[in-house]
Amino acid sequence: MHARVWQLHLRSGKVQDFQDTLSSVVELARQQGGYRGVFALASGKSESPEVTLVALWESLLAIRASENNLFLTQAISRFLACCEGLPHITEQEVLASDFIGTSARAKA
Repeated sequence: MHARVWQLHLRSGKVQDFQDTLSSVVELARQQGGYRGVFALASGKSESPEVTLVALWESLLAIRASENNLFLTQAISRFLACCEGLPHITEQEVLASDFIGTSARAKA
């Protein structure tokens, strides 16, 4: 399993917009082969937090396929509306994980 890790800084007052955008991106991601889920972590000021998104993918090939069919480009363009600057995106191999099936949406 591999992860695409995003580092974003939300604009002041854009937390709800970010959550709405993330929901729309998740709908697109679920149409991609090999997508396994995402979680978002926030730190810093609650009105303009630093956010780390970790999107899990079955393989590096699945990540590459999402780049080739423009999913990644669409996702970046949607997040630009609520974020300062461009997101920093890296890919990492998942060495270990233990998740219980759950879905959560944080309250703003």
